[in-house]
Amino acid sequence: MPLETPAEVDALLDNATRAAAVFSEFDQQQVDRIVHAVYEAGFNNRIRLAKLAHEETGIGRWQDKVLKNVVATQFVYEDMKGLKTVGVIAEDSDKGIVEIAQPMGPILAIIPVTNPTSTTMFKILIALKTRNPIIICPPKKAIRCCVEAARRCYEAALQEDAPEDCIQWLTEVSREQTHALMSHQKLALILATGGSSLVQSAYSSGTPTLGVGAGNVPVFIEASADVPFAVGQILLSKLFDNGTICASEQAVVVEQRVAPQVIAQFQKGGACFLDDAEIRKLEAVAYNSEKGLMNPDIVGKSAIEIAEKAGLTVPPETRLLIAPLKGVGREYPLSSEILAPILAFYVVEDFDRAVNRCIDLNFYGGIGHTVSIFSNDEQKIKEFALLMNAGRIVVNTPSSQGAVGGIFNKINPSFTLGCGTGGKNITTENVTARSLLNIQRIARRRENQRLTHFDQNLYLDESLDARAIETAFNRNY
Repeated sequence: MPLETPAEVDALLDNATRAAAVFSEFDQQQVDRIVHAVYEAGFNNRIRLAKLAHEETGIGRWQDKVLKNVVATQFVYEDMKGLKTVGVIAEDSDKGIVEIAQPMGPILAIIPVTNPTSTTMFKILIALKTRNPIIICPPKKAIRCCVEAARRCYEAALQEDAPEDCIQWLTEVSREQTHALMSHQKLALILATGGSSLVQSAYSSGTPTLGVGAGNVPVFIEASADVPFAVGQILLSKLFDNGTICASEQAVVVEQRVAPQVIAQFQKGGACFLDDAEIRKLEAVAYNSEKGLMNPDIVGKSAIEIAEKAGLTVPPETRLLIAPLKGVGREYPLSSEILAPILAFYVVEDFDRAVNRCIDLNFYGGIGHTVSIFSNDEQKIKEFALLMNAGRIVVNTPSSQGAVGGIFNKINPSFTLGCGTGGKNITTENVTARSLLNIQRIARRRENQRLTHFDQNLYLDESLDARAIETAFNRNY
């Protein structure tokens, strides 16, 4: 719905609040019937919505967006279908603690243009599973496809007697409207997925927010790796939907002794390595130096389209543009996040230098997000992981699909990837339905028997230090 006045913003939240009150009375069976119906509606429209998203945004490939819609519906549903989200969800008789799940209340879902229908359906499913009404705030360039996804879900939910207005959406979007919604006193939570400025606005709104951080994912091909396998997996990931997933690889770091083999495998897979002059041309169209951000005009475009924009002559079979670089930072624009089939490429002497280069890339716009390594040396994998500041360290796995989860590993499938405090987020986890619950705890009397048998007057003795107190504590029990 268009929101033109504060009264209309109030009405939207009033509707959501009434829906929350009704939803809070539902039992687990009612909730699960609604969620199952919504999952089926989203899944059954996976192709239509994918084509609509591609048609409206011009980003990526509709075939890959179908798989995104599958993950957002089928995989997410299967991951949470057995999850208890109503009433008592855990009980520990020994500790005397009972956990009770309660909904949070109305949620505002900020949707990114790169994954519009999949993120819309994902957020709707996890919100309904936890009895939280949700308001979809689509990006300006993907309003039609997001609204259609939300409408399909809402109609299915109503068929199972879901509360009216449990799903609402905006058909017009402006900065003022979005800010008014984010700061509204009746809003319980913001699920913010999108550009850094919008996520920062959500965090500064005064409303609790689960957001994401930028991804600048380095992938390290260590000397023990199966090189043909590693390159094949990187291509599978980086070319998926033309590189629009924020967890896609942004730079390849290769040990010198396997570099020739890696380069040959990339070329075999349709990669075109650029020289210095070509890199300068690519930088001019792929990166906005004034804003310090990728150029949105090349996001999700094919390598051939981007090459044409840059005035590059590349082979017709080119699927990936690779820029060998000597450093990381503003002097090397392609060392930053570029959501397109473009990769920075670094050759280093040994393992230690490779790790240092990955740390540089990780800290240059990707703290807390994701890093990747291909290796058959468990010790090297552990050393690498311990030194990285990333919520997801994917091993011998395509980074895009690996970080999203549910395909190549057992990470919870999600389209909202937390980046921890390094990425200015509250969690490093993949956000799921579990993230949208308020947990009450009944705590029954269970006395600390060690304290009961201990002479508490000893705490008042200044001559006793912690070790002496601990000794006395243990001796008296």
